[in-house]
Amino acid sequence: MKTGQRFSLLAALTGTLVFTGCAYRLGSGTRSLPGGYSQISVPIFKNKTQETGIEVGFTNALLQEFLRSKAGQVVDEPKAEVRVEGEITSITYTPESPVTRDTPAGRFLPKGAVLASRYRILTDVSLRVVRRSDSEVVWEGSFRGERTYAAPQVHMAGVNSVNPLYNLSARRQNLDVLAQEMMIEAHSRMTENF
Repeated sequence: MKTGQRFSLLAALTGTLVFTGCAYRLGSGTRSLPGGYSQISVPIFKNKTQETGIEVGFTNALLQEFLRSKAGQVVDEPKAEVRVEGEITSITYTPESPVTRDTPAGRFLPKGAVLASRYRILTDVSLRVVRRSDSEVVWEGSFRGERTYAAPQVHMAGVNSVNPLYNLSARRQNLDVLAQEMMIEAHSRMTENF
């Protein structure tokens, strides 16, 4: 067989494999719900933590991902084929980068005082997709998210308090961002096709 013929045969075989698919897809393809269902409900998440009200942010973040992707039609519970049951299982706040009298930033602190310069938030969420007809779990996953934020700071001598509303506001803002990040990942894992 001549070189030109070999090249033509190789090109023809390659073209055949590409056009027949060979089990590969170009691009990301379409996403769908586990089990191929098309109608889903997302009831409000259960909150097993002491942080009140955060379940709304997590539920809304997942709803927003489904509405944006159109991987499934979000409907009321009686019309849904499956529902997503979410549960926020834990939240921890860990103080980091302590500021003491021995550090330059803490030179005006009283003796023995320690302030955290930032906090780390760790959040755990579990999700299950449950078929409504028989309560069979068709998919489940666990997710852990983490963010840090600056703590309220004392900058001047004689100032012995900080604004407690800042800390609450910073926690809530970071929890909302964390909810969005975690639910983007959850939605992606839940709707990926293999």
